[in-house]
Amino acid sequence: MIDRVVAGSSRAGEPDPSRRNNLSLLTSLIHHHGVLSRAELTRRTGLNRSTVGTLIGQLASLGLVYETATAGEGQVGRPSPEVRPSPSIAALAVNPEIDAVTIGLVGLGGQVQKKIRFDTERIPSAREAVNIASAVIAGMRSELDATYRITGIGMAVPGLVNRDDGTVRHAPHLGWRNEPVARMLGEATGYPCQAANDASLGTEAELIFGAGAGKQNLIYLNGGASGIGGGIIANGQLLRGASGYAGELGHTFVRSGGTTCHCGATGCLETEVSQSRLLELAGLRRGNTADLDEALANSGSAALSDEVARQLGYLGIALRNAVNIFNPEAVVLDGFLGALHAAAPTSFNDALLSQALDGPAAQVNISRAALGSDLMMIGAAELAFSRFLADPAGFRSVSYPPGK
Repeated sequence: MIDRVVAGSSRAGEPDPSRRNNLSLLTSLIHHHGVLSRAELTRRTGLNRSTVGTLIGQLASLGLVYETATAGEGQVGRPSPEVRPSPSIAALAVNPEIDAVTIGLVGLGGQVQKKIRFDTERIPSAREAVNIASAVIAGMRSELDATYRITGIGMAVPGLVNRDDGTVRHAPHLGWRNEPVARMLGEATGYPCQAANDASLGTEAELIFGAGAGKQNLIYLNGGASGIGGGIIANGQLLRGASGYAGELGHTFVRSGGTTCHCGATGCLETEVSQSRLLELAGLRRGNTADLDEALANSGSAALSDEVARQLGYLGIALRNAVNIFNPEAVVLDGFLGALHAAAPTSFNDALLSQALDGPAAQVNISRAALGSDLMMIGAAELAFSRFLADPAGFRSVSYPPGK
């Protein structure tokens, strides 16, 4: 049993907290970097080589990591083995949108192993989204039980979500209010489930695995079928706010006398910067980012060009305010916002930087998200990995049918 291989204890029968913390630190580093040598783990943790070797041995005996010979030639001295995450450890991810529910399987190390998009003819209710996700997961069950050790399910929801209990307080585009979706999906599948705001999870995913890697202060904005969401990293930490609702940059005020938003206010960023308008003018039915990229780059439509310029203007107002307030190193744009920016990056960057304060403007770099269409799967899975990473030696995979 796993309990017997936990080395060290503070008192008989109790795990040693320092050992548990060190195992957590090593596992998190390996997960977030994909592969690290023993020497690099020793440097990053500040632990001595003997301790790192013992801890890696324990993680390997638990089947959580494995070691390989160092790649490459011409190394001086004894090569340090490389430590990699086990491909058998994985999390499930679910992302409901107004036009689809996407379910993914993500391995330790942030690699998306499988992704299934279930298109819906209308906006799904919370119960319908849970039923779709649980049915897809049920269809994957034999493969999951035979091949993987599942840490749980993470849900990325476009709305205000209480992370503590996984309840969606308000998802205006979906029409959900006070829906305990994490509990509902957990009961339907038998897997532990957590839920959080999709943009916040996307922010964390880009910070760890994508364009924000190595940054301490950044702003992330995601645009999709359900509007615009955002997240803010300040001093290396996600800015959550009093109840975890911080980062709703889609509701930044950008236009006097603007359209009434789903939230009840007028002139919000997401009412003026809209994927649906771009798709309509580009002649596209659904929001595939690659198709929108091609349409914006190659269309000769004056109406589409005018709309791109109009939307970039309002996006610039929102980002000018955000850059002045938060002084980020980077602004990362995802979804259709990435495609919008790619249509005129130089003029947009110049306009934004000319309007923001000189100090913050000189420091910020504007780029597109690096994780592409896998972003929400990776972000949601990170939520499901969180408890496992906190205590990897105490991990028990779940492989029972719902209701038991």
